[in-house]
Amino acid sequence: MSDTMSNRAGVAGQAATVPRARTHEGGPATGLVTDRGTTSIDDGVVAKIAGLAAREVSGVYAMGGGAARAFGSMRGMVGVEENVSQGVSVEVGERQAAVDLDLVVEHGTAIPDLAGAVRKNVINAIERMCGFEVTEVNIRVNDIHLPEQDRDRQTESGHTVTRKEAEQEPRVQ
Repeated sequence: MSDTMSNRAGVAGQAATVPRARTHEGGPATGLVTDRGTTSIDDGVVAKIAGLAAREVSGVYAMGGGAARAFGSMRGMVGVEENVSQGVSVEVGERQAAVDLDLVVEHGTAIPDLAGAVRKNVINAIERMCGFEVTEVNIRVNDIHLPEQDRDRQTESGHTVTRKEAEQEPRVQ
């Protein structure tokens, strides 16, 4: 397999080339240090990749501890985009990475199966995109999301209040 792939937009009829994402062909992290220079990947990049990969798995409702999720919902109310690395902690070395994840799972999900699927998806994403060997993915399930937490509630006057409206109204009157 070639280290490049062609891009349709070429110069003067020639196809431009774009580097492919890492695969296991050359082993982990072989492309990060070459005789022509070094490529370093920031911890934040690895954390975002891990967060996105974990969220792709069915059964993951949210990520982060209670305080982090509360802060994240406040950020959402003021229009700040979601922090995809919330609930993710990484340690990145020259050729290896270790990941810690805090998850909230959907009620009824088999946690051991979910943890295995999340672990596999995170490892594959980091190894493919960064070329790092992932030494461990530690998963901490800190909450279970119950279906009734999404249901709308009715006020005394009979008006239905959605969960989003309820989050925006003051808690004390």
